[in-house]
This record gives sequence, C-alpha cells and structure tokens, in this order.
Amino acid sequence: MNAVMKTLLRAVMISVWFMALTFPVLSLKVNATKRTVDVLWERAAGMGLAMFALSLLWMWYFRHKERGRGDSGPLASVRAGMGRGWHALLRRLDSLGRRRGVTGLCAGVLLAAAVFLPVAGSMYQTTIFANAFLYVMLALGLNIAVGIAGQLVLGYAAFYAIGAYTYGLLNQYFGLGFWVCLPVGGCLAAVAGLLLGFPVLRLQGDYLAIVTLGFGEIVRLLLNNWMDITGGSQGVANIPRPSLFGITLSSDQSMAYVYYLTLAAMIVTIVVVARIKDSRVGLALRALRDDEIASEAMGIDLRMVKLQAFALGSCWAGFAGVLLAARINFISPPSFTFMESAMILSMVVLGGMGSISGVVVAALVLTLAPEYLRALSAYRMLVFGALMVLMMIFRPQGLIPSRKRIYHPRGVSADGAATSAQGGRA
Repeated sequence: MNAVMKTLLRAVMISVWFMALTFPVLSLKVNATKRTVDVLWERAAGMGLAMFALSLLWMWYFRHKERGRGDSGPLASVRAGMGRGWHALLRRLDSLGRRRGVTGLCAGVLLAAAVFLPVAGSMYQTTIFANAFLYVMLALGLNIAVGIAGQLVLGYAAFYAIGAYTYGLLNQYFGLGFWVCLPVGGCLAAVAGLLLGFPVLRLQGDYLAIVTLGFGEIVRLLLNNWMDITGGSQGVANIPRPSLFGITLSSDQSMAYVYYLTLAAMIVTIVVVARIKDSRVGLALRALRDDEIASEAMGIDLRMVKLQAFALGSCWAGFAGVLLAARINFISPPSFTFMESAMILSMVVLGGMGSISGVVVAALVLTLAPEYLRALSAYRMLVFGALMVLMMIFRPQGLIPSRKRIYHPRGVSADGAATSAQGGRA
C-alpha cells in the first residue's frame, strides 16, 4: 500500500510540474483586440490528467520490466513470449528489408507516388514534399561526415547557407542562372569544408563539435553584418526559379518543375552516397569512425580521409542550398541558424548512424510530421517531441540501423565461415 501511495504521489508531482512548465505556453491565450489574457483552465486540467495517466503507465512499464528479469512465474513466461515475438517480428522485417525484390518494389511504389504527387495533390502538398526532399539531401550529406566517418559536425547549416547565397548573389550581381550556379554552389561549399577541415584535423569529439558550431555562427554573422554585399538581415529577394528551355511557366508549373528537380537531386544523392559508402573511400571513413589508431596503423591517411569527409558532406549541402534559393525565391541569415543544424543532425541520429535508408525515413518523418500534425494546433510540437523521446528510449540505435558488411569465402556456407572464423580466433 505504501508503494502504491508513493507511485500515485510521484505521478501527481510529475503532472503538477508538467502543468507548471506548459501553463504559459498552452494555457494562456492573448486576445489582442480586447487586450486581455484568457486562461484556458480546461486545457490545463486535461494536460495534467493526461500526464498523470502517462506517468503511471511509464512507471508501471519499467517496474514490471525490472521485475521480469528475476521472475519465473506464469507472468514472466508471458512477458518472455511477448519479447520473443517482438524480436521475431523485428528479425522478420529485417529479412524482408534485405530482399532486393521487396526493397525494389517498395522503392518503385514510393517513386511512382512521388512522381504523380504534383498531378494528384495540391500545391501545399507539393511544397512540403519538395522541402522534405531538400532535408533528405542535407541529412544524407551530413551522414557522410557524422554517420560514416564519425566526425561530429554542429555547424552544417553554414554550408547550406553558402550554397544558397552563392546562387542569390551570383544572380543578383552577375545575372548567372540556376544551372550555372548549381555546380558552383556545391564546389564553393566543398571548398569551405576543406578550409574548415584543415585546422581541425587533430580534433575529435566535443572539441570538433565546438569548432564546427563556431564556424556555423561565424558564417551566419558574416552574412548578417556584411550588408553591402549580402543585404544583411533583409536578405536577397527576387531570386529566379530555373527555366525550362526558355519556356515561360506559370507559378504552379514553376513550382512543380522545382519539385521534380528536387526529387531528381534527392535520388542522385541517395545513389551517390550509397556508392560512396561501399567504395574504398567509404571503407576508409568507417575505419576512421571505428578506430583512428588502428586505421592509421593499417596505412590509411587520416588527414586525407577527414578532408574527404568534410568536402563530400558539405558539397551536398551546397547543392541543397542552391535548390532552396530557387524554390523560395528569398534567402536571409535567420534561415540558417543552429536549429537548422540541430534538426539535420537529429535526422541522422534518429534514422541510424551510417544508415542511408534510415536517414531518408527519418528526414521525411521529421520534416512532414510537424506539417501533418498542425491539426493538433498547440499540441503538435509536444507530441512531436514525445515521439522522439520514446524513439530514443526504445530504439536508440535508430529507425533502421546500419548493417555491417559480412564477407564469406567462395564455396563456404555462412555457418562454415563462422565456425572457421571462431576456430581461427581460438
């Protein structure tokens, strides 16, 4: 009885604390016309009751999970059976994902849906999916440096800004078009990645993260204060969208054209990053991530590998920046803050470090979920954050973890290879 009272008291304290934290945001409504502040007591009480029930469920789950480790009764066998069923389901899904036929069929269906979206969907759907495809490009580019090479980069939005401002400024001052600025923006972002990579060759971990974070803020402040060139906080406006062989396009047609360009760029990014991951460069990057000392002892040039990671990762951010400027026709420094870098990094972590399919899924989820949760109004970001917390607790390795490549000698089965390998280690 005492334990039950303690649990209830703790749940009440959690709900009260949650209500106090969210009260200014969720329970106060400012009426600008009447110049009054209305208190939504029903909403506050509902949030408190919901948090009370969730906290009880949360504590019950972890308490039974701890007890189940030492129990041997019928409940323990039921829990063990449920756990085995869950792991069997995950293994089944993983085996389906490894089949090329199933993977190809799913990819084909998704590609067909993406191609026909501008025809069957609204302009709003086309816009948000084009934005989601841009974030897929950004997340895959950052996945090269963070997920594959293991280099923690917190200022990735700086390369995004370099690509966007490359198109905006070259078009404003020199009249260059989209197709000329697209490779130039990617190359300039790659050069910026190399310039950042040289001073941080000996840094790793938190020190590398701090330096890259400072680089991102330096670029943003430079764009904000260099008013004679970049326009400062007013940004660069009237950036033209790409032309289609000189044909005049309407607003909807132009948006659909940019959508298809973004879709094509995302597909090219997926293919190229997948090839990089399985190439000699990708193997060297993964060796760098796992153990720098061992990789250097095996003859890998750490300096060159790190520079390749920074250059390859920043290059795709530059391409995405040019596409962003062409899509929204306006860019400004507030679009490239640290929150952008944090969001892109969360896509890599949530999807699975080094996993291409996982990063693609996570980028789409984190970009589209806030838009489709607008029906929840003030609760959508709360639900969004709760889902991310649950994901990190119950699946910390990511949505789709990266699988390690396994090599088997020719003519030897997997079991025989494993047995010979164990015998060799013994």
